[in-house]
Amino acid sequence: MTRAVLSIGSNLGDRLDHLRSAVGTLGDAVRVVSGVYETPPWGDTAQPAYLNAVVLAVDPAATARDWLERARTAEAAAGRVRDPERRFGPRTLDVDVIAVWDEAGEPVLSDEAELTLPHPRAHLRAFVLRPWIDIEPHGRLPGHGWLTDLLNAEPLASDALELSPRADLALESDT
Repeated sequence: MTRAVLSIGSNLGDRLDHLRSAVGTLGDAVRVVSGVYETPPWGDTAQPAYLNAVVLAVDPAATARDWLERARTAEAAAGRVRDPERRFGPRTLDVDVIAVWDEAGEPVLSDEAELTLPHPRAHLRAFVLRPWIDIEPHGRLPGHGWLTDLLNAEPLASDALELSPRADLALESDT
């Protein structure tokens, strides 16, 4: 596998530092990072707002399972503790593998319990689609279509209005 889109989010502690640590943990595989968006919590609304971004990463030697392991390593480095009682609860860092493409540019499909590809709810999440459009304006979510079409369809169109671009926050330096 060569290319992956990962969604990163944090709503506990130093949210921006947690996102930066995720980008740092992914290291040289990172090709581009979206802008940062402040977003209301999704699913369980009784929690603080999130900072979210999307990362495009490339590694010719990585498999889909490798991307999942890298995501979990980044979460562990940020002190992520999974609460089995609160599925969409607050977290220091959440890294989701959204989609993976192989060497030929074909999407990787998986229905494993721990790794469903493409991510089964990405098409329903403005906080994934909007930042992804920043880095791939003509991108497509495998099995669902153009990112812009998905974001502009109801009910996401109204969700997208709740995303606040945070141009004052950067994940990558200019040097």
